[in-house]
Amino acid sequence: MIPRFLASAALGLASLAPPALAAAPSGSPFYYRPVEKREAREIECEVAVYGGTSAGSIAAIQAARMGRKVTLLSFNRYVGGLTSGGLTATDLGNKDTIGGLAREFYQRVGGLLDFSSVSAEKLYHDLLREAGVTVLHDQPLESVAMEGNRIVSATMTTGLTVKAAMFIDATYEGDLLAAAKVSHHVGREPRGTYGESLAGQWQQVSWKGVYQFCGLPISPYRTPGDPASGLLPEISPHRPGVPGEGDFRVQAYNFRMILSNKPDRIPFPKPAGYDPGRYALLARFLNFDPRVKWTLNYTTRPMTDGPVQMRNGDSNNAGSFSSDLVDGSHRWPDGTFEPVNFSELPPPRRGLPVPLPGLYELREKIFQDHVAYQQGLMFFLANDPQVPEELRRRAAGFGLDPAEFKDSGHWPHQLYVREGRRMVSAYVMTQSDCEGKRVAQDSVGLASYAMDSHFCQRVAVEENGVMTVRNEGGFGHPCKGPYPVSYRSIVPESSECVNLLVPVSLSASHVAFGSIRMEPVFMILGQSAGTAAALAIAAGSSVQEVAYPKLRERLLADGQILGFP
Repeated sequence: MIPRFLASAALGLASLAPPALAAAPSGSPFYYRPVEKREAREIECEVAVYGGTSAGSIAAIQAARMGRKVTLLSFNRYVGGLTSGGLTATDLGNKDTIGGLAREFYQRVGGLLDFSSVSAEKLYHDLLREAGVTVLHDQPLESVAMEGNRIVSATMTTGLTVKAAMFIDATYEGDLLAAAKVSHHVGREPRGTYGESLAGQWQQVSWKGVYQFCGLPISPYRTPGDPASGLLPEISPHRPGVPGEGDFRVQAYNFRMILSNKPDRIPFPKPAGYDPGRYALLARFLNFDPRVKWTLNYTTRPMTDGPVQMRNGDSNNAGSFSSDLVDGSHRWPDGTFEPVNFSELPPPRRGLPVPLPGLYELREKIFQDHVAYQQGLMFFLANDPQVPEELRRRAAGFGLDPAEFKDSGHWPHQLYVREGRRMVSAYVMTQSDCEGKRVAQDSVGLASYAMDSHFCQRVAVEENGVMTVRNEGGFGHPCKGPYPVSYRSIVPESSECVNLLVPVSLSASHVAFGSIRMEPVFMILGQSAGTAAALAIAAGSSVQEVAYPKLRERLLADGQILGFP
């Protein structure tokens, strides 16, 4: 599946010409609205943090607590990223690895799980205010000015230019690092690049058949068994690779809805342009075999499926055809995508193939397609007569929580960008780190969640002589135990940039990033980035020259957990 506005040869850079943005209905969610360019002005600080995510907020708080003048530049009107944007059923791994400011945050918000998104955002604002951080909202990045391998300033689309000694890129996409021409990858490395069994397509160790349409021979064609009738919607027309090949696909995104089954719930909205035909594959699956049990939750049992998770609170993707928009996010990171497969990893990317303002407009279209898809899915499940009556009744028993996201129609304002650009630096975190076969000696925090990827493509394949539909790219494989994240993985090569730290789009393979990419870990790495920035300023050094023993000493003093028995 490729959304209609992404179809055609438009998958490359040359065709990028996003249509004019339509005005969003009042109170509806959106990613980007062009901010009126005001009179050019300039401010100075010591540490400029770009990205109001959980990592960005914590990095700013830490640097400010260390006495530095800090400015946090949020792309939109919010702070907290996914932690305040719907993801409150926190993916923890080992909770005993969470220390420092991350632990303080969870203690003050009331727990590790199922807190209020509204409360989380308020707490971030409280912490930022207490630390004395200057927070500037609605400040999308436009460009950076470099002198050699140093960022001198960052200019926003509003006309604001920020000069700083140190910069921190805390975006989910890695926009600042790309603007600074720091090396990065988008997509999946081939299996041979780092010797990872989980790398590339058709992984050897995977979800073991979970969310594969219960292994049923469901035809991918509009007319079952007739290729000439064309593929059903939400199935990719592109040829998948062979096992182990890499590609430029990224794992699927969705919204972490906050649901309720209380009497005051908001019924699932019918999105503008709703087309039940978009869910024809799901309808076929729901009616294909009466033995399938629908759990409305995660499952690993044979002949069971979600198709989505419905619970009071944060509700996630949980099925073969679910809230993840599979194949819908490939152009989100940098605006380009080629549906090719390769056995050797191409050289890292540098720079911006699509200027940032144009990229934001494209992302807004992708964002709205995710809104339309997921809202349409929930409306379909609760209302469409193609849905078995008992399942339809159960789905209609839920709706949106009226206490959450009041300014965006009770729909999350943050898309779950599970993966964007990934920096390439002196230390690339890989499956070997996750499995304890390699141990970084310059720990700036621990990760412990399983190596986890959502599906990257949905394709027609032949099984037992029959063409059917399967999802590809999902895996969940436990780590040996908590493992350290290297300081070198959150700083670029010194030849590329000496005053930038990257705690989110860090240097990691697709496989390792699937374990690291959890909100508590991003907070941990954000604190370590803020600490390193403050120490580099104090020493008058580059981020690469920060003395690790001194960094370690300060991190431990501030409650960070850097090792595990």
